[in-house]
Amino acid sequence: MKLSVYVIEARGLLAKDLNGFSDPYVKIQLGRCKYRTKVVKKNLNPSWNEEFSFRVEDLKEELNIYVLDEDKYFNDDFIGMVTVPVSMVFDADKKTLASRWFTLQPKNKKSKNKDCGEILLTISLYGKSPSNSVLNYIPTTPKSLDSDSALYSDKPIDPLSDSTSFSPNVSVTSTVEREELLPSKEEKPSVQTFASRLVQFLGTKNTEIPVTSSKDLNISDLPDTLSNNRTSENNSGDQPTFEEALNIIQSKEKMPEMPPNLPGGVVLDQTYVISPKDLNLLLFAPDCEFMKSLAEVQGNTDVQEGSWRMENEALKRVVTCTKPPSRLVKSVKATEDQVYLKADGKTFAILASVSTPDVPMGNCFRAEILFCISPGPELSCGEESSRLVISWRMNFLQSTMMKGVIEGGARQGIKDSYEQYARLLAEKVRVLDSSGSERNQVLDSLQVEEISDWKLAALYFWNFTMVSAVFMGLYVLVHLFLVMPSPIQGLEFGGIDLPDSIGEVIVGGILVLQAQRVLEMLSRFIQATAQRGSDHGIKAQGDGWLLTVALIEGKNLAAVDSTGFSDPYVVFTCNGKTRTSSIKFQTLDPQWNEIFAFDAMEEPPSVMDVEVFDFDGPFDEATSLGHLEINFLKCSITELADTWIPLQGKLALAYQSKLHLRVFLDNTRGTEVVKQYITKIEEAVGKKINIRSPQTNLAFQKLFGLPPEEFLINDFTCHLKRKLPMQGRLFLSPRMIGFHANLFGHKTKFFFLWEDIEDLQVVPPSLATVGSPSLLIILRRGRGSDAKHGAKMLDEEGRLRFHFQSFVSFHAANRTITALWKARSLSPEQKVQIVEANSGPLQTEDSGCVLDLEDAKMSEVYSRSLSVPIDLVMELFEGGPFDRRVMGKAGCLNYSPTPWEFTKPEVYQRQINYEFDKRVSRYGGQVTGTQQKSLLSDRNGWVIDEVMTFHGVPFGDYFNLRLRYQIESPLNTSKTASNVQVLLGIAWLKSTKHQRKITGNIVSRLSDLLKEIFELAEMEILMSKQPDPWPKKEA
Repeated sequence: MKLSVYVIEARGLLAKDLNGFSDPYVKIQLGRCKYRTKVVKKNLNPSWNEEFSFRVEDLKEELNIYVLDEDKYFNDDFIGMVTVPVSMVFDADKKTLASRWFTLQPKNKKSKNKDCGEILLTISLYGKSPSNSVLNYIPTTPKSLDSDSALYSDKPIDPLSDSTSFSPNVSVTSTVEREELLPSKEEKPSVQTFASRLVQFLGTKNTEIPVTSSKDLNISDLPDTLSNNRTSENNSGDQPTFEEALNIIQSKEKMPEMPPNLPGGVVLDQTYVISPKDLNLLLFAPDCEFMKSLAEVQGNTDVQEGSWRMENEALKRVVTCTKPPSRLVKSVKATEDQVYLKADGKTFAILASVSTPDVPMGNCFRAEILFCISPGPELSCGEESSRLVISWRMNFLQSTMMKGVIEGGARQGIKDSYEQYARLLAEKVRVLDSSGSERNQVLDSLQVEEISDWKLAALYFWNFTMVSAVFMGLYVLVHLFLVMPSPIQGLEFGGIDLPDSIGEVIVGGILVLQAQRVLEMLSRFIQATAQRGSDHGIKAQGDGWLLTVALIEGKNLAAVDSTGFSDPYVVFTCNGKTRTSSIKFQTLDPQWNEIFAFDAMEEPPSVMDVEVFDFDGPFDEATSLGHLEINFLKCSITELADTWIPLQGKLALAYQSKLHLRVFLDNTRGTEVVKQYITKIEEAVGKKINIRSPQTNLAFQKLFGLPPEEFLINDFTCHLKRKLPMQGRLFLSPRMIGFHANLFGHKTKFFFLWEDIEDLQVVPPSLATVGSPSLLIILRRGRGSDAKHGAKMLDEEGRLRFHFQSFVSFHAANRTITALWKARSLSPEQKVQIVEANSGPLQTEDSGCVLDLEDAKMSEVYSRSLSVPIDLVMELFEGGPFDRRVMGKAGCLNYSPTPWEFTKPEVYQRQINYEFDKRVSRYGGQVTGTQQKSLLSDRNGWVIDEVMTFHGVPFGDYFNLRLRYQIESPLNTSKTASNVQVLLGIAWLKSTKHQRKITGNIVSRLSDLLKEIFELAEMEILMSKQPDPWPKKEA
C-alpha cells in the first residue's frame, strides 16, 4: 500500500530569525524514507501545496512531519512536529484524513514555547490504483493560500480529467528533495517523477499510468514529444537570462552582508586586474570558456552545466561532471549545486555544494566552497581590480567515526584542485603584484588636504566670539567719535581717565575679557598656519616585519576647549617605539591622511596602542580624548586594511568617537623568517626544535583563531591546576602561549601574550605535583582578561596566576618558555644592561653617534644654596637607598642606577633608568640616561653631565635632554653649605613646528622637578642630623 501526504500550508509559526520571520520548510519521514518541501522565505504563514508518496509495509509505523527553519550557515532551527500513526489513516473514512489542521508540538515537554503553530495536511492510504489519490480530496483553497479562487473548486480534482487545466500556481507535482539517508532496495518508495506526472496530464481518462520510481525511469528513454514538452517548460519565458537574473538580485532593497570565510580555511586569496563584474562573468557565466579549460586541466569528463534559474528569489544552477580516478578512488560522478548569496554589482558571493555519493561514505558529507569577489585597490593607471577569496568546509550530514580521515583527504584534494584553478586563472587574467602593491596603491592615494589662508582664517574667526568682538570694537570707536571729552574729576589727572560709575567698570571688564579671548584665537591661528603641510611620514629601516599605519581621519571627538573644539593628535606605540601625528587645531572631525612606518622588527608585533590627545605640551596635564588597542592576533590584516575602530574611555564613549585607520603588516624575509626565529630560540634553549608542517600550523591557527603568519614552535603535555588538575596541551608560538583541553567533551581553551607576563616562577616539587616542579605564570595587572577562566587565582594586586604542572620534561618546557618570554619582553634593568653593552659613552639610540654637551645650547634652569655640606649632597648621586628614596618621593618611580665605573682618570660613568609618575607627566613614560662624574678644576666640587632619552612620551623621540649639575662649596664660608647649579640643553633629533612650545613645557616642568628633588634631599639630610629628643638611659 501507498501513503500519500499532501502538505498544503501552515499558520502561526514561531519566528526563528532576527528579522522577526522564519524560512520554513517541511521534512516528512516514514521509516527510513525522508522527503522535504521547498523553502518559503520570510513567512510565518507559508503555503507549499506539495504531494509525497510512501510505501507502507506495516500499519504500526508512524508518519513524522517536522517543520524547520532554514539557516544558510548554521544548523536549521526546529519549529514544531506532528506524529500521525498510519493506523489512524487506515481507520479513517475512505482511509483518508481530508484537510485537517494539526497542532505542531515542541521538541520536548520542557520547552518554553508551547504554541508552535498549526499545519494543514491531507493524508490518504490507497492501493495500486491512483484513483484514490490524495489529490481527489483537496478542498477549496483557503484565503491564506491564494487570492485567485478560480484555481480551486469545491469538487474533487481529477488529475486525469481532460477538463482539468494545468496551472503553474498549483504544484500538484512536488519538487521532492531526497535526503542522503535512503532506505534499502526493498523499502524504496515509488515516487512519481515529473515525467510520469506529465504523462498523466497528457494521457486519457481510461489510461492507467503505472507509478514509476525515480530510479527505474530514465528521462532519455521518454518519447521525443515528452522530452520536448519538458524542455519547453524549463525554458519558459518566466526564467530570465543570467544577466537579467543578476539585475533582479541587485534591485533588492535589502542586500545581505558578505558572508565570512568558511572555517575549513582559505585556499585562494588573490587580487586580479579586472573588474568584479567581469571576473564574475568569467567564472560563472553560462557556457564560459574558463570552466571548459578547467575541466581539461583537471581531467573532468561529461561536464554538464545546468542553466541558471531563479528559485525562491535565489539564483541557482547544477553542474555535474565525472572526476578522474585517483590512487585510492575510482572515477566518480560529482554534482555541484551553485547559488548566489550576494550580487550587488560590486561584490559577489557564490556558495557551491559538491556531493560525491559514489565515494566511500559519500552520503555522509558534502564539500562546500565559498567564492567571494570584492573590489580591489584603485590602480594608478585607472584600471579596476578585484579580490577573489575562496574558502571551504566539510558539511557532515551524518555523524561518522571517519570524520577526521574524510577532512584530511578532502583538504589535500581541494588544495591541489585550487592550485590548478589559480594557475589557470593567472593565465587568463593578470595578477596584481602582491609585493606590497596593494599597500603602495592605498598609501599613494592619501593626500593631505591643502587649506588656503583665507579658508583657515574663516575657519577660526567666523564664530560668535570674533563677530561680537568686532561689533563691540566698532561700537566703542563710534561712541568715542560722538562724545565730548569729560572734565577731570575725582582722582583723575591728565592722561588717566577713570570710570565714573559701576556700569563703566563692568563694561571695561567685559572689553578686557573679550580682548583676551581674541588674542588667544589669534595665537591659535598663527599655530595652525605654521602647522599646515607638516609631513610625519618616516620611511622604515631594516629588513623583517614592517608595520605601516595610515591615519585617515577621526570622527565625533570630544570637545574639551572652551571654544567647543579640540586640538587632537594621535600617538601610536608598538614594541616600545612611538609615532606621533600632526596636530589638527579647532576641529572635532579631523582629517589627517598621514602615513607612519615603524622600523623593521625581527618578530611580528603583538599589539599596537593608539591614543588621541588634546595638545597642550608633552608634560602638562593634557586630556586624553580616547584610546584603543589593536591586537594583531585577534584581528586579521585583511580586516585592518581599511577599518573604523571605536575609541575607548569616558569621553570617547560619551561622544561615540572613532578613528579611520589602514594598517599593513608585511614580512620582507619571506618563508625564511620561521627558520631564523627557531634557530635563535634553539640557541637560547640549547635543544633542537623541529619545524612543524603546514598542516599542523593550520590546525594550530584554527584551534585558537590566529592569523596565518603565526606558527607553532613547540607544545607540551601538562596539567592546568585549578580546583582540580586538568590535563591538556600547552602551545607556544612567537607571540602567545595557549592552553587547550578536551575533557569528556568539555573544552577549555585560552591564550595570552608573552608581553602580558610579568614574572615566571618555578615552584618546587611537592606531593600535590607528584614530585615534579610546576611553573607559575603571573600576568601583569589588568592583562589576560580573556584567559581569566583558566587562572588559578587573582592575587591581592589584581594579577592573574596560572599554575602548570606534571610536564613530561619539565626542564625542556621551562627553558623554552623562558627563552620565548625573554625574547618578547625585557625588564628596565635588562634594558639598561643592553644600553651598557651596545652603547658608547653618551651615545643615543636614535642617532647612533656620540653627542657632546656642546651640541645643545645650555642655559640655567635651577640654582640654589643648600645649608648642608657637599659630601652629603653628593649622596644623591651615589646609588644608595638615600637617592632612591628621594627620587621616588619626587615622582621618579622604579629608580634603578648602575654602579659608577672608572672610564678614564678622574672620570666615572653610570646608567640610570626610571619611570615618571602621573603627576610629573600625564603620559607616564620612561627615562634612560647616562651620567658622567668628574671633579671641578679647582677640586672644590663635582660636575655631573647627563644625557636623558625619553620613551613613551609624546615627541619623546624628537629630542634628547642635556643636564649639567655643578655642585661646589662656597668660597670663604664654612663647609656646612653648598651651591647647586643645573644647566639644561635640548638637542633636537627631528624638526618640528612646536619646538618653542615644547621647550617652554620642558623648562617649566623640569625646574619644578629639580626644585622638589633638592628640597627633599636637604630636608632628609637635616632631619637625619637632628638629635633624638628622648635619648636612651644607660643601664
